[in-house]
Amino acid sequence: MSVIKGKRMVYLYRILKDAETSTATAIAFTTENSRSKSRDSDTVATKDGVIRVPQEAEVELSTTALFANENDEMIGKLEAALDSGEKVEIWEVNLDNPGTGEDAGKYAAKYFQGFVTSFELASNSEDHAEATLEFGIEGTGVKGFATITDAQQELASYVFKDTAKDAAPADK
Repeated sequence: MSVIKGKRMVYLYRILKDAETSTATAIAFTTENSRSKSRDSDTVATKDGVIRVPQEAEVELSTTALFANENDEMIGKLEAALDSGEKVEIWEVNLDNPGTGEDAGKYAAKYFQGFVTSFELASNSEDHAEATLEFGIEGTGVKGFATITDAQQELASYVFKDTAKDAAPADK
């Protein structure tokens, strides 16, 4: 068993209405993604004492990225989805878990649909500006395998590249 490095877990996003015309994409310069699950429960008083009745599980996702500029297309689309209430698709992909057989060339993933529930742009005098988005998920997601293009992998592993012609990345 091996430990998964955080940079090998990537999240891809797409506005659901764009599914026929757009490929899912990562947010550039992502510093952190998270997924949380919780289940509330109600208490019911009975003659034998209190019992707990569990409610449905709730899933929330969040992402934080350095804010590249006002023209960052995916962050702009996600902020607009918050304003309009449009549904978003999200894939959580483990690049260290490639598929085999009929899933060869794909990676283990979880697929979610939900809504952007908050957007925050923070900028202080000492650090880079950061955009943080939170998502409320419908259901709990579905496991499967996702196709990851070379461009999506490149964005997910974006690293420093020298200015010299055909220079190799410093670190992957």
